[in-house]
Amino acid sequence: MKVGDRVRVRTSVIVYHHPEHRNQPFDLKGMEGELKAVLRDWNGRPISANFPFQVQFGNKFRAHLQADELEVVEPANSEEPAGTAA
Repeated sequence: MKVGDRVRVRTSVIVYHHPEHRNQPFDLKGMEGELKAVLRDWNGRPISANFPFQVQFGNKFRAHLQADELEVVEPANSEEPAGTAA
């Protein structure tokens, strides 16, 4: 997975910080978003983040997730140019 990929949450992940369901359990399973960052270093020093994948869902909601909780729906840079599909 790389920054810009369209990803889907494939496992049940309960969060309590969703803007429309504040302080209530909300399951992210099946939601799609864009991978915004992969956290590997901080100020030039390597880190081992527990939830290194930052995903943007809509305009107001971001979540940090693990690799096994996500699946790629659409890669960021498609190999095939637009308009050439058979």
